[in-house]
Amino acid sequence: MKSVRTSLAFSLADSYLSVALQLASTLILSRLLTPTETGIFAVAAVLTALASTFRDFGVAEYLIQEKDLTTEKIRAAFAANIMVSWLMAALMFFSSAAVADFYQQPGVADVMHIQAINFLLIPFGAVTMAYFRRQLNYRPIFVASLLANITSFVVAVAGALAGFSYLSLAWAGLAGVVVTVGVSVIARPKDFPSWPSFRGMSPVVRFGKHALGIYFFGQIGRSAPEAVIGRALDMASVAFFSRANGLMEIFNRSVLRAAIPICLPYFAQERRAGQRTATGYLKATTLLTGIGWPFFIYIGFIAYSAIRLLYGGQWMPAVPLAKILCLVAVLELPYWLAAEVMIAEGRVDQSNKLQFLVQGMRLASLALVFPFGLPGACWGLAVAALGGAVTSHRFLHQIIGLRFNEVVRACLPSAAVAIVAASPSLLVALFIEQTEANYLAVFMGCSLTTGLVWLLALKVCNHPFWAEVLLIVDKLRNTPRRA
Repeated sequence: MKSVRTSLAFSLADSYLSVALQLASTLILSRLLTPTETGIFAVAAVLTALASTFRDFGVAEYLIQEKDLTTEKIRAAFAANIMVSWLMAALMFFSSAAVADFYQQPGVADVMHIQAINFLLIPFGAVTMAYFRRQLNYRPIFVASLLANITSFVVAVAGALAGFSYLSLAWAGLAGVVVTVGVSVIARPKDFPSWPSFRGMSPVVRFGKHALGIYFFGQIGRSAPEAVIGRALDMASVAFFSRANGLMEIFNRSVLRAAIPICLPYFAQERRAGQRTATGYLKATTLLTGIGWPFFIYIGFIAYSAIRLLYGGQWMPAVPLAKILCLVAVLELPYWLAAEVMIAEGRVDQSNKLQFLVQGMRLASLALVFPFGLPGACWGLAVAALGGAVTSHRFLHQIIGLRFNEVVRACLPSAAVAIVAASPSLLVALFIEQTEANYLAVFMGCSLTTGLVWLLALKVCNHPFWAEVLLIVDKLRNTPRRA
């Protein structure tokens, strides 16, 4: 458990610093780039993210869950990653013109050309980083991510100031990948294999074809809104949705991005030790909802002030969208780790099937964008989130024996904390109109009071996360000071 907490500490530190840089970048770039420029990059980024699921080919997950990991298997995973990544790089580069014609935006092709270079480089760091995750050694991952995020921030801002428009974001991503690969090569263990091999690739391919479906369908569900909106409406609409969803990404980057990479190796370790993975799943769900539910409800109530502060006055059409997306996030969170626990159980095939069903619901729900515009699409995502939760529970009940009353008991403390913590922002939403004149005061006041009330609620409700808070405080008190 100590290694899990240490890894989580590094992962959280990485995520918090990443979010800080992302917010700083957003504050600057939202005022330097127009909604159309932002939308062009967002559409290209969606397509790149979709291609990334093929590029990864489940290699990291294979290395993490494999019971008997040998040098031959690592070499085979490296070879598979190179083959798929380079293939996707070629497809991205040569399909960019057709994609640009489809969206009637030549800039999409320019962004895709730069992002294709990423795919040529990533395999040389991906396998090493996956091995570090398996070992729950997050120190080198933290260093690589920190340096990459700083580099990307500098390049993005400098490029925008120099007039590179949406291409500044593409060059920033490439610069971050170069730094990440460089650190992974330097930090690689001396006995870690440096060269790929085709020998023993069959198990990697068998696992990868199922894992590919999991993350491919998952990425389709996440990417579909921007892709559909970009075709049905325009690039500015894509940008408004992206900015609204960006508030949800604050939690995803600061908490989920830190927790999920830890959860898969943690669940896999429990399985190898003969423990019931449902127990670990419920603990993780309690902790996630204890942080996530208060955050999303708070953001929903002060969406106007948050968007005005972070993005600027030109992004206010994103406010009603953000409120609906907060509801979507609340519904999705209790089953967010379903794929990880199913992979840890060795049921990658069923996890694949689940993602197909859940993301199929999301994709179908987006049809509401045609008659009802952006709000219709967001409400459709809310309905899909509810259906996805029901479907996910059925799969988890069959595979890990998860019972609905166990989920309810795990989430009740978080529900109580969320109700109490959201009270300051609820009172503001009921009695104070958020305007151009008071948005800063509302945001600062609600953020401070919500944070304090949240901590108090954790203690009063005896939420399991309060024990983690006390542990952090105790470690800080007992940290020896240098003379």
